[in-house]
Amino acid sequence: MARVQYRVVVHRDMQVPMPDGVLLLADRYIPIGVSSPPTILIRSPYGRRGLFGLAYGRAFARQGFQVILQSCRGGFGSGGELTPLDEQDDGLATVEWMRAQPWYGGSFAMHGPSYLGYAQWAIAPYAGPDLKAMATQVTASQFRDAAYVGGSFALESTLSWSTLTALMSGPLSGAAVFFAPRRTQRAVLSGRPIGELDVLAAGRRLPFFQEVLTHHADPAVPFWKKRDFSATVGEVDAAVTMTGGWYDVFLPWQLKDYAAMRAAGRRPYLTVGPWHHADVRHGRLANLDAIAWFRAHLLGDTSGLRASPVRLYVTGADEWRDYDDWPPPGTRERRWHLQPGFGLARANPAESYPDRYRYNPGRPTPVSGGPTLLGNSAPRDNRRLESRPDVLVYTGETLGEDLDLIGPVTADVFLRSSTRHTDLVVRVCDVHPDGTSLNVCEGVRRLSPGTPPEDDEGVRRVEVELWPIAHRFKRGHRVRVHVASGAYPRLARNLGTGEPLGTGHLAVAADQEIFHDPDRPSAIILPHAAS
Repeated sequence: MARVQYRVVVHRDMQVPMPDGVLLLADRYIPIGVSSPPTILIRSPYGRRGLFGLAYGRAFARQGFQVILQSCRGGFGSGGELTPLDEQDDGLATVEWMRAQPWYGGSFAMHGPSYLGYAQWAIAPYAGPDLKAMATQVTASQFRDAAYVGGSFALESTLSWSTLTALMSGPLSGAAVFFAPRRTQRAVLSGRPIGELDVLAAGRRLPFFQEVLTHHADPAVPFWKKRDFSATVGEVDAAVTMTGGWYDVFLPWQLKDYAAMRAAGRRPYLTVGPWHHADVRHGRLANLDAIAWFRAHLLGDTSGLRASPVRLYVTGADEWRDYDDWPPPGTRERRWHLQPGFGLARANPAESYPDRYRYNPGRPTPVSGGPTLLGNSAPRDNRRLESRPDVLVYTGETLGEDLDLIGPVTADVFLRSSTRHTDLVVRVCDVHPDGTSLNVCEGVRRLSPGTPPEDDEGVRRVEVELWPIAHRFKRGHRVRVHVASGAYPRLARNLGTGEPLGTGHLAVAADQEIFHDPDRPSAIILPHAAS
């Protein structure tokens, strides 16, 4: 039997006072005929009308919930200035205001993707017992590690988001999501120092972009400490459901949040599909998931919940699978070693000389496919990239049967570099019988003097965390691994000099050696699924 779809009335531009006197604007969506409905709070820096109003306000109100859709500070009529990722004080003040309203029914939930999900984590541990549920999508409790992936600056994503928010405050606000990636691409191809790229992309200096450049990846500095809520994820009492994508920029840290909740004895739900961050395909599924979740935890109707808490889309097999946990029980880590002659195999490598390549920051190794914020991150054919001399390519034998890999992926690489400052990029590809080489996952680690340490011969053992995967390498396919030192413009160039990130301009080429012998068995560690 179909559920009742309620008619909806909207009260617009409600003024929500903050402790410093700033007024934030919110729209309230009310289901007609429902007495004291539970509330869904959604806080957004991207506006509260148009598609947001339809997809979040009306969609949930038609299901019997009232919705508060609020514009964050400094945008779309709300007062003050946007200070990105600084959402805790305003969020908690909004909850207190909400509780004081005569229409508040005594319980609420929170919903939203990306920044909207981050704003949930900012207040969830402190929001009180009437916060019953959260639905978070393509997001995490801290964005620092996504801005500095493996210590390497995520140039494309950081600049495109900074440009997007700048354009949203001007006459191009309606089309900002289309203009920001184009302007970012033009800026990163200019060859100018990173600290000047915001002016090229947005037409003016962007404080947030400059702050991220200045404060780097150190979690202890006040800038990031104030914006990092990962330490309190396990303290959240509300029931949490998470939706992520295999090609999303925040997936590794979203899964760390899942792990933190599991370690604290919580039982979140997790859904990961074949989506990238800006992929419109996950929106409808995420809303359906959230409605079922809110009905269960706000209205006591559990009929829409699935039996298993974890649902994963296995790429390559093109099928959904349900599990009890992440990583799936029974997953086994297996080392696939880089071999002499550019092979890849489970066997230990034989005695051999290292393979060599030169990374030239003046002609940085590009990237083809993979996680980015606003662009299409779907897998692409990497054969053109593999033809470059600054990319080492190791390929396994043709598979005699299907190989399902589901879980975290890491690399263990022995590297010697002519520069003490350098990057190590590792990528896994699925090679089809016709030779097409599609990227599956990748990761990077930025090296600096002493991190990781060198042995007596100047060799460093480097661990690289790649994106997690759920992928089937079909019979007749081959597993392939790339080793490189750049992925531009997704990652900023490592100039090899250690100069400040924003102003550095001198570049030194890095001569790299990758070892694969019994004493230094470089490998990719892959999660073999239980059969």
